[in-house]
Amino acid sequence: MPSSSIIVVSKCTIVPEQTSIVESLKLSVSDLPMLSTQYIQKGVLFNSPPYSINDLVNCLKQSLAAALVHFPALAGRLSTDAGGHVHILCNDAGADFIHAKAKHLSVRGILPPDHDVPDCFKEFFAFDRTLSYSGHFRPLTAVQVTELADGVFIGCTVNHAVTDGTSFWHFFNTFAEICKGAKKITKSPDLGRDTVFNSPAVLRFAAGGPKVTFSGDEPLRERVFHFSREAIQRLKLRANNNGLVAASKTTSFANGFSETAEILGKQSNDSWKAANGGNGVNRTAEISSFQSLCAQLWRSVTRARRLEDSKTTTFRMAVNCRHRVEPRMDPHYFGNAIQSIPTLARAGELISRDLGWCADLLHRNVVAHDDATVRRGVEDWEREPRLFPLGNPDGASITMGSSPRFPMYNNDFGWGQPVAVRSGRANKFDGKISAFPGREGNGTVDLEVVLAPDTMAGLENDAEFMQYVSEMVV
Repeated sequence: MPSSSIIVVSKCTIVPEQTSIVESLKLSVSDLPMLSTQYIQKGVLFNSPPYSINDLVNCLKQSLAAALVHFPALAGRLSTDAGGHVHILCNDAGADFIHAKAKHLSVRGILPPDHDVPDCFKEFFAFDRTLSYSGHFRPLTAVQVTELADGVFIGCTVNHAVTDGTSFWHFFNTFAEICKGAKKITKSPDLGRDTVFNSPAVLRFAAGGPKVTFSGDEPLRERVFHFSREAIQRLKLRANNNGLVAASKTTSFANGFSETAEILGKQSNDSWKAANGGNGVNRTAEISSFQSLCAQLWRSVTRARRLEDSKTTTFRMAVNCRHRVEPRMDPHYFGNAIQSIPTLARAGELISRDLGWCADLLHRNVVAHDDATVRRGVEDWEREPRLFPLGNPDGASITMGSSPRFPMYNNDFGWGQPVAVRSGRANKFDGKISAFPGREGNGTVDLEVVLAPDTMAGLENDAEFMQYVSEMVV
């Protein structure tokens, strides 16, 4: 595997090219729990641009200054007032910009087929292992462009208490759009705070702020598995055929947890529609493509972990609440607007029953997460304000983040779409999964899977799972 040791060429602060007219934005019930999570780190890999690296760096700096005008919170800092409420001060303090080199690395060399993700990607991002609470005294945003032998990687790092995945990719897309030459951006963010998540509740912290809730030192393996549209169609058909029977046999054990809602700083994977269904389909009755894929992953990882049959397993799937509340929030609302649905099942049942039974558990929980459920989740948090404990303390959990619906490959900075999307070290632990759209689009999916080494080896030998995996085309 390629090793890395980047050379930092330059580092500077980029401030918005116009003074912000927004003074501050209060963190919401959905933002505050993310203060104990690490900054989001996502980036895009490109072949070399048709102009010099210096021209690219200058264009990126100018474009970032322009983008920050539309997203003033990302150039600000966090501040806690006398009452304990946390705000984003839109004070134009600026974002970090880093230019780095790793000329010994090539695009194909860091995208080895059927191998683990190289560690070099961890060096392509700023604010490594940095908690979002640190936004009180650090920038909320950083962009790092790293030169490779035949390409560039543009890594974006953003405070997770400030954005969820929807807002992160909205910003990243806008940044790219401006760099490509747009004089007017396609979608402006909604910076309003009059939502169900706005609350007078206060989250108290121990002296020094929160600590990370998972071990960052455990041995892990990370792979990206690619699923073609055809493979996912087969999974969906199998799940729905099984599910016709499974729907009438869902156990009371699983149903007992169907209304549990916890705050989580990720974006929805629930109503994924990317070229995998026809018009007129009843999405409430049908198990979706993504739920089918999640169910297969849950079964196969559980089998690879060799858990006792009686062990309770958990699959956390995040849901976007922008369209779930009444009245609906603006789809471009800036901030976190998410909750998590934990679905539970005993390991023995998960493995012994068919895919449809497992997929139906996930499906029922997603469908049930309506306006009333969102509001109950908010009220529950207000009664007991708390941070979200990312991690897998019992060794039996899976946490799904990101979404194949995010427009990651829309990040065209002027010379074509990315070759690949990759993430940094942030918020990774045994059982952390991130879903990306495949580069080909058309309903393809890449799953970034982080597991303990023995579990990953078991997953790679799981015929039921691997029959759906295909090689990525670079």
